[in-house]
Amino acid sequence: QAQLVESGGGLVQAGASLRLSCAASGGAFGSYDMGWFRQAPGKEREFVAAISWSGSRTSYTDSVKGRFTISRDNPKNTVYLQMNSLKPEDTAVYYCARYKYPNFTPRSYLEPDMSTWGKGTLVTVSS
Repeated sequence: QAQLVESGGGLVQAGASLRLSCAASGGAFGSYDMGWFRQAPGKEREFVAAISWSGSRTSYTDSVKGRFTISRDNPKNTVYLQMNSLKPEDTAVYYCARYKYPNFTPRSYLEPDMSTWGKGTLVTVSS
């Protein structure tokens, strides 16, 4: 059974950068699209970014375009989220998730379509 473990969260000031990592185990990592979602205090979880199983396609929510970059290293079974120019509104628990079907890239990534989730890592951005 696949497992995902996020790391790299922390407390930073506005304008700083962080890189989140998600280490996968127990599954064919290189065959699945991967995504990052986040949940801010008092809000619903939302999509942040995703990357296709080959790494050739990426997608982002509008609020992070130009600031966040998702990437993956398939031999290392790891997906990353580089977050630059962080804002207080980026404060949230960030979750890594795996798309449910292998070798398939959907048009959008909805929570019910993500079959495996990590426990999350907290990012706090102070003003």
